[in-house]
Amino acid sequence: MAQYQSAKSHRMLLTVLWAIAAVIVIVLVSAFVWPRWAIRGSEDAASTQTATSSQSTAASATPTSPTISPSALPTDASTLLKTMPDSVRNYARTQATAATTWSSSSPIEEYTVVYSTGDSAEDITLTVAQWSTSDDAKQQYDTVAATLTGDEIASGNVKVSGSATGAYVVKSDTANKKDATALWQNSTVLIQAHGEKEAVKNFYQKFPL
Repeated sequence: MAQYQSAKSHRMLLTVLWAIAAVIVIVLVSAFVWPRWAIRGSEDAASTQTATSSQSTAASATPTSPTISPSALPTDASTLLKTMPDSVRNYARTQATAATTWSSSSPIEEYTVVYSTGDSAEDITLTVAQWSTSDDAKQQYDTVAATLTGDEIASGNVKVSGSATGAYVVKSDTANKKDATALWQNSTVLIQAHGEKEAVKNFYQKFPL
């Protein structure tokens, strides 16, 4: 009887060991043969890490300061003209002259301001003007916005301290799809920026006015 019990226990032990071995084999097969969850997990993690690394590298490669010096403003520059920053990201102000582009709407003052990286092909040209009331500036904004017929890239309200003070719209250039125009009104001031599409998108978001 003791021998019988020992043999029975031995068989049960072997059965358990074979069951454990079978489970291990199934796990290994599912992990590395089909459906390969272990390999896919490693590949997905590596892919995510590579994408994140590439995005970080691209972001760090984008210049944030100009390599050229800004041109000085006229000694009699108005308050509006003085609000035009010396630089925006890697663009420096290289020109500021009186303009008459929107003279039909009788602005108080109007200027053309050019920002450059040093490569004229990448220049961004601003038209900036001020009216006596925000209603007059909004009317001109609506008039100019109606002439922008390219694909819309972005639009919304301009906000200062949480309150809406105007509106903005960014559209591609119908004559040259590589270019774009950003137009925004902030209270009594209206600004239009035109240039290479990606540069304009980065530029208007960092413009302080």
